[in-house]
Amino acid sequence: MVAYPLHSEQGMTGRDGKRMRFQYPAELWHAGPNEVVVSFRDIPGCHTSGEDETEALEEAQDALEEAIAGRINREEDIPSPSAPLPGERLISVPTDMAAKAAFVLAFRNSGLTRVSLAKRLGTDEKSVRRMLDPRHGTAPSRLHKALRELGSELVVEVRELAGVEA
Repeated sequence: MVAYPLHSEQGMTGRDGKRMRFQYPAELWHAGPNEVVVSFRDIPGCHTSGEDETEALEEAQDALEEAIAGRINREEDIPSPSAPLPGERLISVPTDMAAKAAFVLAFRNSGLTRVSLAKRLGTDEKSVRRMLDPRHGTAPSRLHKALRELGSELVVEVRELAGVEA
């Protein structure tokens, strides 16, 4: 049996009982003079590398996206991110995949069938199946509407990055 993160009146919750953010702590280390390795302790088997820290962090976001998409496709658990440990960096799941993962988690936790959700959304089961496909380009407005129907809300947050000049 697969255990999914909790669904509550407040929305998706992570390990700390707060709303789930799709940011995972990553450990970076130098494996050689021109290789920086990145791994995610919350997602076993998800690791990558780059020639330097900048490239490794870009690759980490790609690896994280692929890991989440793979877990959705295989109907596996999408782990809740844990709090970062000292020295770890938070890596965000790309926005489109984070929205898709939030929808998938809300759907899984709802107990609804694809047919019953389709009926609630005024669409057909095929459309819901596409919405659950991590690689199908679903409009954000459709995901937002579906999440609200499932008792959750998608919130987008924009923050300034440290060390980046405008």
